[in-house]
Amino acid sequence: MRVLVVDPDPARAALVAEGLAGVEPLEVRHAPVFKEAEAAAFGPDVIVVASDSPDRDVIESLREATAANPRPVVMFVDRSEPGLAEAAVHAGVSAYVVDGLSAARVRSVLEVAMSRFQLMHGLRQDLEKAKADLASRKTVERAKALLMKERGLDEDAAYRLLRKLSMDTGRPLGAVAADLLAFAGVLKGNGS
Repeated sequence: MRVLVVDPDPARAALVAEGLAGVEPLEVRHAPVFKEAEAAAFGPDVIVVASDSPDRDVIESLREATAANPRPVVMFVDRSEPGLAEAAVHAGVSAYVVDGLSAARVRSVLEVAMSRFQLMHGLRQDLEKAKADLASRKTVERAKALLMKERGLDEDAAYRLLRKLSMDTGRPLGAVAADLLAFAGVLKGNGS
């Protein structure tokens, strides 16, 4: 396991490493401040941010980093202001622990955070796929309607024609439908 510990306090960072004793293989790297380029070069399995109290700049940099390169992030903070936990979770933090950094808890918190991250990441991917599938279905329905209107086909015949074009070109049905709609728009003068 590769762990990046971001903490200006080396003693607190050492506490995190101590809590992971016995994990094999393990590589722990310490950085006093979070820098995405350094994190990307190291390629951690999990990022642990420990601090007295997080500020919004740290949370915003984590948001940008997790948007570009999703990975589990755990924050151990000594104290927290109202709203920071929610902001951290929205930034992609998998676990936000206030006043609870102890070597005995580190491993279990990281394991839960990594499991939660995997679950949420899978759910986000499923949601994106569902949105893409819905958009594709809407495009196919619009293309069928266009074929029905312009060629006088019934719904089944319009669908069969789209499916045949898809198979003949080796392209997904949604892509063929989108092309048909785009070409129809150009022919009608909407694509200039």
